[in-house]
Amino acid sequence: MQPPSSDIKDILEDAGLGLTFGTNLFVGFEPDSPANCTTIYDTPGFKPESELEKGNDIYKPSIQIKVRNNSYVDAGTLINQIKDELHNITGQTVNGSLYIHIQCSQEPFSLGKDVNGKSQWVCNFDLMRT
Repeated sequence: MQPPSSDIKDILEDAGLGLTFGTNLFVGFEPDSPANCTTIYDTPGFKPESELEKGNDIYKPSIQIKVRNNSYVDAGTLINQIKDELHNITGQTVNGSLYIHIQCSQEPFSLGKDVNGKSQWVCNFDLMRT
């Protein structure tokens, strides 16, 4: 089972939002450039729901997605498009993991500007997968 960030990256690449891994979509770290990019981070989730039979556990990781952009409005628009794409995904298999449910844990919010004056928006998601 790979990190959830890698699975979510594949969902977002296929979503038609203009995100391409290694170009303007990144996993685990945010590069210095390009200025306009989206990064997916694995964040602490919740304890798994353990079943008596090994292999039937339900895992509850979480992720954070950060959009950085020259434009405050463009960053806010993209993070909301990402939220709309991911929120309430149910029963989707990605790279061998069944995503029972993906849910936005709060509305996207602005982190203000980074040290280079780029706007930053984030949104967090709770996941359930087997």
